[in-house]
Order: sequence, then structure tokens, then C-alpha cells
Amino acid sequence: MILGIIPSRYASTRFPGKPLADINGKTMIQRVYEQAIQATSLSKVVVATDDERIAKHVLSFGGEVVMTSTEHPSGTDRCWEALQKTGGDYSYVINIQGDEPFIEPSQIDTLAAVLQDGDTQLATLVIPTNNYDVLADMSNVKVVMNERNEALYFSRMMIPYVKGAPQQEWHKQFTYHRHIGMYAYRTDLLEQICKLPIGTLEKAESLEQLRWLQAGYTIQCAITNYDCHSIDNPEDVEKVLRLMGGA
Repeated sequence: MILGIIPSRYASTRFPGKPLADINGKTMIQRVYEQAIQATSLSKVVVATDDERIAKHVLSFGGEVVMTSTEHPSGTDRCWEALQKTGGDYSYVINIQGDEPFIEPSQIDTLAAVLQDGDTQLATLVIPTNNYDVLADMSNVKVVMNERNEALYFSRMMIPYVKGAPQQEWHKQFTYHRHIGMYAYRTDLLEQICKLPIGTLEKAESLEQLRWLQAGYTIQCAITNYDCHSIDNPEDVEKVLRLMGGA
């Protein structure tokens, strides 16, 4: 069984109260929850929050919620506490981003599909990208994989380097992949990765998943063709609504 967890914090430097922001008649957290429960691969979906306002709102629209500590440094740590408090015999947890109100349920199912053998340790989503501006943007994380679609490395830089070609032409000579921040964790490993010390690669790139790679864990990549549109600040709301046709 797979447990879907949506970590949701009220505090945000760029967008305080973001989970409760109105997105064309519904809050962001309600939209994420309603999309997530449509995924056929999930046995249960809960919102993991540290804020009573979010918890009360989730309950008001019929969602399930778990109260967690205010001290968690990441969504992964919040997922570990939420898993403990939820209980149940789950093989995997899927961490669903709480700031992507129009996430496709099929994206969750695509990620879940690589978990079927039970051997996969960790997994995440990636999308092929041939747009130079997107690839050159350091806020967009790129990933290189081996022949089994296991992650070799994640970076804010365009990787790999294409020798003998100007950087603006690299995407025409290599199939690049951009990381989409949805994670799956095998439940027996979730506590382990939460206890790992921050590694030198994570410090350099400020990417949590590099801590796991540097410690020797394997991250399986599932490829999706659905893009994700996260909301990081109030200005993103209108932009995402335009992209989604005012849904």
C-alpha cells in the first residue's frame, strides 16, 4: 500500500499563508488534495501540517489531516512524523508538493508504477526538457541518469556539459531532464534518510536529494510528460491560472 502525504506549512518567506490562498474559488491545499485523491495508486491521502488554521480548513472540506511539529527542516522529515502518526502497513510514502494546485493524478500514478517490485529505495519524477531558458534557469534542477533511469546526479547547472558546442545549443544535441520535486520513499528507509547528516554536495547545491545519493541510496527516476506549475509567490497565482486555462 502507498500513503500519499501533502506536507503543508503556513509560514513562508515569500508567500505567508500560501496553502490557504484562493485559487479561482478554492484554496490551494484543497485543490492539491482533490487532485491527489484521484490517483488510483494511493491507498490513503493525508495533509501533514503544523498549523491549526490549515488543519481546520482541511477537515472542513472532508480531508484527512495529521498535526506535525513546527521544527521540521524539510517535507521529508514532516512525512516521517506523519507516517508514524497515521499508522497502517504502508510499503511506500509519496510526498506530494502542496504548492502545485493543478497536479495531474496520473503523475502520482506514474511515480507509483516504479515502486511495484518493492525493491526501489527512493524515487522521483523527471520531465524531458528542450527549452534552453528553462534549462539555464538555476532554480530549475536538472538530473542525469544511468541506463536504468537511476539518478546519477542532480544539479542547478545544465548537466552534462556538451563539448565542442556553444551552451545555447546543448539542448539540441542532448536530451536533458528537469527534476519535478515529488518523492517516493520506501517506508523502512524513511527514518534512515531523515537521520542522515547534511553532506558536502547538499551544502554546495542546496538540494536535499544529494544527501541521499552521497550516502549511497538509489533514486529511481520515473519520466512524465506532464509539466508542473508550482506557486512560490502571490504573482505566480495568475500565471498558473493562465497556463491552466483558468481552471
